[in-house]
Formats: sequence, C-alpha cells, structure tokens
Amino acid sequence: MTDLRGRWALVTGASSGLGADFARELAGRGANVVLVARREEPMKALAASLESAHGVATRVVAMDLAAEDAPPALADRMRADGIDVDVLVNNAGFGVFGPFLELPWERERQMLALDVVALVHLTKLFAAGMAKRGTGWILQVASIGAFQPTPTYATYSAAKSFVLSFGEAIAHELRPHGVRVCTVCPGVTATEFLAVAGQRTSLYQRMMMMQSPAVVRSAVKAMLRGKTSVTPGVSNALAAFSMRLTPRRLQAAIASAAMNLGGGR
Repeated sequence: MTDLRGRWALVTGASSGLGADFARELAGRGANVVLVARREEPMKALAASLESAHGVATRVVAMDLAAEDAPPALADRMRADGIDVDVLVNNAGFGVFGPFLELPWERERQMLALDVVALVHLTKLFAAGMAKRGTGWILQVASIGAFQPTPTYATYSAAKSFVLSFGEAIAHELRPHGVRVCTVCPGVTATEFLAVAGQRTSLYQRMMMMQSPAVVRSAVKAMLRGKTSVTPGVSNALAAFSMRLTPRRLQAAIASAAMNLGGGR
C-alpha cells in the first residue's frame, strides 16, 4: 500500500457521496485532507471525524468551484497555508437529466463550468507544483457515460467524454515528471447524483448500482498503482468495453433505453 502519511490530498465535491468517501479513503491511508465544496457544515463534521479516526490534519474550504476565479483563489489559499498538494481528486460535478431542448441553459452552463472548466483549471494549477517536486497523483472523476453518447444526458455525457480524453492525454504528458494521472469512470452509484440531476432511477440503474465506498477503493487503488483509467465493477467494465464493439449508430439508442426504461423525470 502506498504510504501517503504526511502528504496533503485535496478533494473537491467533498461534502457528500463520492467526495466524502474519497476523503475517508485517503485519510485512512494517512493523508492530510483539504475538503472543498459549497456546503461547509457537512465538511466540518467530516473533518472532525477524519481527525478523530485517523489522526490526520484537515482543512475545510467552502467555495463554489464553478465561479471563474475560484480555482486560482483555492491555489492561493493553499500557498498561503503552506500546503503542497500531492494528491488532487477532481470529484466535484453534477449532471442534468432531460431532453436537450427543454433544459435551462444556465443550469447546463453551470454544469460545464464545474465538470469541465474548473477541473482543467485545477489540474493545471496543482499539477505544476507536483511536476516541480517530481511527485504527485491526480484522480479525474469521469463517468461510464464517457464511453457513449447518452440522450437525455447529452451534455453531461459529452463533458465526461472530455474528462476521460483529457485525463488520458495528460497522464502521458505528466508521467515523465513523476505525476500519475488516473481517470475513473464510475457507473451508477448510490449518491445524490440522480436526485440532483432530476431523474427517477431507471431499471438499468437499479440493477447496476454500486455503493460509493467500493467505487472509491477501486479508484484510489488504480491511481496509486499508476493506471491511466479504471471503470469500477465487473459489469460496468464489460458494458464500457462492449461499446467499442457496438456500431456508433446504435450506441445512442442503447444508452437512451438504459437511462429511461422504468425511470424518467
């Protein structure tokens, strides 16, 4: 097991779900943890539990990372606190469910600002320090939706395709500098995601749902082993691989059926 004792890990979207479990997993491996999200109170409670259970140091930063000036402000905050971030988990993000023409543009814009723009900006800001020190790990959180076009999640799926492609590309660029980049593509996970997206769980989603801690363990293990990408869960990995063998013209129809059969708004 890679020793993270004394290192600082920064986890975005850390107030609940995958983000909170990433913080628990990394603290369990000895890392000090910076928790970043909009909701401060859940992070304060989480920070206290991490300090008590694992004896690590924590910082809580309440911030909306979708704001254009948020990533540099966060980097400035870390420098002011004397914190060198050696593990960056870009987990913050959300999806929007529904027919493309019916979705409010402002909601989609906010999603893209957080899921894509903030993720790239944070990576650029913190990877520079890691490369200079010759060590570091970055975990990009994409989705199984990255592997195929997904009607009713059109913009979200496309955003996660970007995250996967971006993550794999910079993994190649940064490896010579001692920085390992891994992109995790979770399938349906028992978090607040569907409620925030505005979707009732479909039959496919109910059948394929994984628990958040299992997804997180798989992702962190892959990151620390230097893997470029990982799709947690055997069924999810097979589903993602099958898309490579499926004609493009059929992928959207299959994804639409999976997302909407027995579900919807």
